[in-house]
Amino acid sequence: MKTILAKELRAKMEKSRDICILDVRAKEKFEKEHIKNENIETLNIPKHMIFENQPIALPDDKEIIITCTTGNSARKCAEILEEKGYAVTLLEGGMTAWKESIS
Repeated sequence: MKTILAKELRAKMEKSRDICILDVRAKEKFEKEHIKNENIETLNIPKHMIFENQPIALPDDKEIIITCTTGNSARKCAEILEEKGYAVTLLEGGMTAWKESIS
């Protein structure tokens, strides 16, 4: 599984528009805070939808970077999505690492 560090993601977002952040936290947590940048698309699909194999729509023309609070749930989601043929990258440390990298 591919992984990316928060500082690497920040640099990548400044250069590329071909990124989609998939945040698998609950809607309430996502609405409170999430990764934003005018260059990227951000989706919120709660992890239970992926775990339960519910139909989801993900872009096939962008790199999908998966995040959650600490990275554990996102790792499980990434494994499931990889098995379905999606090219996914895990944000190491999730939103916790992201917030530390911008403070």
